[in-house]
Amino acid sequence: MDYLELTVTAPAELSDILIAELAEVGFDTFEENAAGFCAYTTEDLFQPKAVDEIMVRYAGQGALGHSHRIITRQNWNAEWEKNFQPLVIADRVSVRAPFHPKPDGVDYDIVIMPRMSFGTGHHETTALMIENQLDIDHAGLRVLDMGCGTGILAIMAEQLGAREVLAIDVEPWTVENAADNAAENACTGITCRLGGAELLADEAPFDLILANINRNVLLEDMHEYARLLPAGKPILFSGFYADDLPKITAEAVRNGLQYERHRELRGWVSAIFTKL
Repeated sequence: MDYLELTVTAPAELSDILIAELAEVGFDTFEENAAGFCAYTTEDLFQPKAVDEIMVRYAGQGALGHSHRIITRQNWNAEWEKNFQPLVIADRVSVRAPFHPKPDGVDYDIVIMPRMSFGTGHHETTALMIENQLDIDHAGLRVLDMGCGTGILAIMAEQLGAREVLAIDVEPWTVENAADNAAENACTGITCRLGGAELLADEAPFDLILANINRNVLLEDMHEYARLLPAGKPILFSGFYADDLPKITAEAVRNGLQYERHRELRGWVSAIFTKL
């Protein structure tokens, strides 16, 4: 399957809105830049009419333009390798590609090759989730990673001491990528499965749930997550903006979850709740 890159020129104050709109029509990976951002999806999910309608709705709100091109998997990997830069999160977690050297002075080192999956740590939500994970004792926990992307949060969980991690995503290439990244990081307790919340029907409870997806999916599936979380256990949410935190919190409360705290970065949020 080939991928599609949508290049959007937009003022900074409009970019977040457009990203949210495009996430509703099949785009699941975004890379911001000085001129706007690039959005990615698979070629078969591209809806040119829907994209045009979104752009027309926001016409007149500054310089706005868009174009698209097809990127083969091979070309995507080459471009990513050319542009990807390693980073360190919270001064403790290194996130790098296999061709980058391991930095000194970090507690944890994660090697990621994304292959078009979301979650290199460069996006605010992934970095925020990792920072929140660092606050939680993972030792011996059974963990669920919903919307696992590259598997970065699952890998972080095992490195923090989790005994078992179930990583789930709806995209076949993402599940394959997460499994490969788990192997690259010598993780033996991570299982990657293809699907959504329906896979949780027969699952045993989890000690910790990580859900970095998007607002609509979180709201729709939160009852399933809450059902599998024993009293006193934490759940970490991300993939939404600060303006959406009241909606997430209200739905969480309806499902017996209590708000604890949240982190925010450039308008994105990762929040921690516990089961009552």
